[in-house]
This record gives sequence, structure tokens and C-alpha cells, in this order.
Amino acid sequence: MNAEQAMMRMISISGHNRHDIAHFVKVYAYAGMIGRAEGLDAQTQNTLELCAIVHDIACPLCRQKYGNTAGYHQEAESEALLREFFAGTDVQGEQLERIIRTVCRHHTYTGVTDIVHRILLEADYLVNADEHGDDTDKIRKAGNAFFATRYGSELLKQIYGTDSVD
Repeated sequence: MNAEQAMMRMISISGHNRHDIAHFVKVYAYAGMIGRAEGLDAQTQNTLELCAIVHDIACPLCRQKYGNTAGYHQEAESEALLREFFAGTDVQGEQLERIIRTVCRHHTYTGVTDIVHRILLEADYLVNADEHGDDTDKIRKAGNAFFATRYGSELLKQIYGTDSVD
């Protein structure tokens, strides 16, 4: 499954939620940029892009089941949805398991050792900071706390004017 196929599938299951669609499209764009700038190989880049597209797959279910999209709910509900989403596609084996591990931890900022997870966190925050209206101090703290890629850090500085990010 390529990114375009995954994108169309996610759009079709979004329930016409334009916010959700715009969110994952923006995260996909930032993640793709960061991955390419960091020199990911083609397979890892594909995995990253698929993660970015499906990272909020549990949001509709969480809204219905819990009345909110809290990160811990998303992380708990994502695995079954991801297995269903990718069933019958060429995304199987280790690639599928990596996507599941990453998406099921995409609100977990500690113990990050996988570059796909790292880049997804950075890309998602770049979008969330704008959507949530985070102030410059909060953005600077996030940059110092968990941004680790050169290009993700540079995007944070350029977009939000946080020149003091280490």
C-alpha cells in the first residue's frame, strides 16, 4: 500500500470530519519532509508516511466510546483498527508491527528509540501546536524536551520563531 492509497482509505473512513482529514494530511506532509531531510531509506520512509496517515485512526471511535480523543484512549484502541485497516494489503509482517508499535505510542514521549516514532512525534506536534494555539514558551519547552531531528527542530524554529530551541 502506498501513501496515496492509505490517504484515500483514511479519508473514506473519516466520517467527513474535515478537521481530522486536514490534521493527518498536515502531519503526513511534515513527517515526509523530515524523513527525507534525515535521509531515511525508501522502506523506512514509506513506513513513516503510513504511520503519519493513520496515526489518529482511533479518533472517531474514541469520540464515540469515550466522548474525547485523549492520547491514552487512542493508544489503547489503535491496534485492532490498524490490523483491520491494513488487512489484505501488502503491509504485513515487520512493517505492520512497526506501524502498530509507533501509532500505539504516538502520544508517548519517553523511551523513544525508533526514528519513525521520533519523526511522527515531531510532525504531530508541529501541527498540534498550531491547532491548539500553543504559546511560544510551551513550544520552546516542547522543542527542548523531545525534538531530536535536525530538520524537525529547524521546522519548529522557522514556523514558530522559537530561535532558542537547542
